[in-house]
Amino acid sequence: MSYGQSTRGSAGTTGGFSKPVETGKEYTVDVTDNGSAGDGIARIQGLVIFVKNAKAGDKNIKIKINSVGSRFATAEVVAGSTDST
Repeated sequence: MSYGQSTRGSAGTTGGFSKPVETGKEYTVDVTDNGSAGDGIARIQGLVIFVKNAKAGDKNIKIKINSVGSRFATAEVVAGSTDST
């Protein structure tokens, strides 16, 4: 999946393609699955985000992006933002 050519500097880019998230920024997501390592899985514009200490069913949680790779990103839950159902 391509995210389009980047016209910006290196922020939020890997390999010349713009990503829908940037390291250090916060986003609100729904966690839809659990990964094999136990992290929650969310998606932003198709990009997989592995969220530490989250689980499937967590809704409208605020996350902070730790790293952005070529195929996925990693994040952590911002304290006090979980709304499990």
